[in-house]
Formats: sequence, C-alpha cells, structure tokens
Amino acid sequence: MKVLYDTIVKATYVSRPNRFVVNVQLIDAEDCFDSSGSTRTVLGHKQVVAYDNAVPVSPSEPVAVSPSETVTVGHNKTVLAHLPNPGRMWELLFPGVVMYLVPHNKPDAKTQYRVVGIERDGQVIMLDTNYSNDVAQHLIENQLIPGWEQWRVVRREYTVGKSRFDLLLTNDKGEHFLLEVKSCTLFSHKGAMFPDAITERGRKHLIHLRELQDEGYHTGVLFLVQWNRAQWFLPDYHTDLAFAKTFQDVAPHLDWKAVAVAWDETFTMPNVAHECVYPAHVLDSEAYDEGVYIMIMHLGEDKDIEIGSKGLMHFRAGYYMYVGSAKANLTKRMERHTRKRKKMHWHLDYFRSHCDMIAGVPIRTSGYPLEMWGMIHEPYPSMPSMPDPYNETSVECALADAISAIAEWSVPQFGSSDCYCESHLFGMTHNPIHTKAFMDVVEEFRMNQLDAIIFV
Repeated sequence: MKVLYDTIVKATYVSRPNRFVVNVQLIDAEDCFDSSGSTRTVLGHKQVVAYDNAVPVSPSEPVAVSPSETVTVGHNKTVLAHLPNPGRMWELLFPGVVMYLVPHNKPDAKTQYRVVGIERDGQVIMLDTNYSNDVAQHLIENQLIPGWEQWRVVRREYTVGKSRFDLLLTNDKGEHFLLEVKSCTLFSHKGAMFPDAITERGRKHLIHLRELQDEGYHTGVLFLVQWNRAQWFLPDYHTDLAFAKTFQDVAPHLDWKAVAVAWDETFTMPNVAHECVYPAHVLDSEAYDEGVYIMIMHLGEDKDIEIGSKGLMHFRAGYYMYVGSAKANLTKRMERHTRKRKKMHWHLDYFRSHCDMIAGVPIRTSGYPLEMWGMIHEPYPSMPSMPDPYNETSVECALADAISAIAEWSVPQFGSSDCYCESHLFGMTHNPIHTKAFMDVVEEFRMNQLDAIIFV
C-alpha cells in the first residue's frame, strides 16, 4: 500500500495567523522517539535523529532530506507551517492538539513545513487536500467504493464549459463519468457535514453537474469523510444554507457517495471503512432559515454601558456570547446584530455599539422538543441545569443553559426578559471559538442532537 509521505514530524497547534498558515510547536524529541536509542523510524520510512542536546531545526533554513538522511527536531521549537486546507476547522484547531507535518524541500518557501494531518479524540484526520484526488483515484481503481466497481480514472482536472472537474472516469462501455471530489473534515460523534465554510464555488459545481446530467453525462460527487466513526452525512445547512438547499435539489439526480476512510500515523492510502447514510428527511424538516444563534463579541476594556430601560450596567473586558433565536429570517437577524448603526430595540443593540463583532454561529432547527433529542443524551454533560425532560423546553433556553455551563461569568437578566433564564449573555477571558468546551456545545446542538431523529 502506498505511503504518501517519506518523513513526518509531530507538532502541537498554537495559532492560525491566516487561512493557510499555522503556528506550531515541534514536539520534544523524547515525545517522538523511544528511550532506548538515538534513532528510530518515525511515522514513515526515513530515520529521524534526536539527542538531549539537539539543536532545533531553524524555520529560516530549508529542510531538504534524502532517504538516507536524518532530520533533527526537538526542544519545543515554534515554527510556521503551511496549511493546505482553506476550511474553517473550528472544531479541530485547539491549542495543544497534535498535528502532523512534512518538511518542505523548497529553499525559497516561506514556511519550512506543511501540515498534513491532525488528531481528534485519538484519531488521525487527513488535512492535506493536495492528495484528495490521489486518494479518490486509489479507492476507485482498487474497486473499494461500493457501487462504483466498474469505473476507472482516465483523466485528472477535466474541463467542461466553465467548470473544471477533479476526475474523468470511464467504464468498459465507454461511458464518461464527471466526478467532483470533496474532503470533509467537519464531524460529530456519529455524523459528518460539508462544507464547514460558505462555498459558492461548490454550489455552482453542483448546479453544473446537474445540468451536464441532463445533457447525457454521468455526473457525481465523492465526499471523502476523513473520520471513520461517521455513520451519516448531510450538507451543512447551519453554515451554508444555499449549498444545502442546492444539494437537496440535485442529490437525487447525481451519482454521489460519502465514504468514511480511516487514517493512521503512517498516512498510508486508506481503505473505505463504510459508506455513510444520507438521512434526507432531516433536510426536509431542519434546513430552513430559522432557529437559534450565538453572537460572539469582544469588549476591549471594562466599561459601564447604558442598556435601555435597564440603565447603566458594568461589563468586564473579555469575550461575550449572546444567545438568541429567530422563528424566521435567521440570517437577517444575525446580520442586524453585526451592524453598529441601527434603531435600538433589544438589550444586545446597546451593548453591540461598544464592542467588536467576532463571529455569528447559526444553529438552524425546527425546534424539536428536547426530550426527543434527550433519548440519546442522558445525562446532558453540558447542561447540568436542564429542566424536566418531560416538559418541552425552547432550544434557545437550552442553548443558553449549555453556554452558561462553560462560561466564566454571566450578565444577570440580560436578554432574558421573556423567559425564566438567568441570562442570555455570557463572558469568558479567551475567544470561545478557540475553546473546545464552547465548540463542543456547538457540535452538540448542530449535529449530535440530530442522532435522535436519524436513528429512530
């Protein structure tokens, strides 16, 4: 089986200055090597040397290696690494998580490493989208995708009209199959969604594939779910409702599959663990512009702010999470909250004019009673004060309760005048987007709670 990389180095994630660059800390030599000797094979075929007095690889010096050479790493050296994946990946990138790097061999490269993978819950996740087509071709040509055994790859990067598709397949009948390949890195306990950021280009590809199907082409999409624990797959209607609605329309007409693949530290070409099920009925009930949301803001300094009829209130410097809901036009409601200039109406309007908006997190839902979701969530680890599960509880209040459990402080009676919650505004010292506890709550409400209506 083909190994994709010769030399792989472990590091821990520190930060992400921009979409394509991360700061990482090379893991100490003793964490990478056994204690019995100075060398051993690490994650690949090449040897890596480490001594107690090893000098870390300098980020300003190129790392060029041959099969017989060694690379020295160690002493927690912090370096920049190229991230060849434009996805948002909020659910994966937390300080301290293990990442897998390969050294560049280009002297003029701005970074001397490239990220190829990351760990989640002890599982290796492939991040290097440069190899997505290679993986797809490997699975197809080795007849590892159920239902596609008759197809083989004849060309890469095939252009039709204004679109360029990843693979052109053919079969013994001489038929042509235009295939688009997508790498999926957004997961929950049992599910997977795509995309994790808005992709108008991806939506247009779906439309063009559908049009070409009408013109006589065989067309489809292969979603490589980089998480072998995923059992179901859906378009991410929370993040990109337009993509999800388009997918919902074209999916019955395309030959598409979402397959879960498993990786290990060697990054050997994977097999297909299984094909993910597509619970289309979830989109029928949930993929609408309604639900709940979390607005994340930053207040740079302690400040006293006039909050409408509530009067002057004191706010600590830090990051704030406001929980709200919209029975319709969720997108417009969140867009309104991002603006500073507007007619003051809600408590948040007064607070918003004094802080910076970081992000809005929509959770689109029809509002299934929480007791239905609760069938597979007993107890709710993130919701210690959840009301009686036999009573219907609004998703907004349940979300506020979950955020309260992970926040460092709350603002009493803020945004909760029409319910029994203590507050709907919560604070913490660090950006919640980079906090696993916060993203666990988002995952719980966006994805994990769907298990109860998928596996019935």
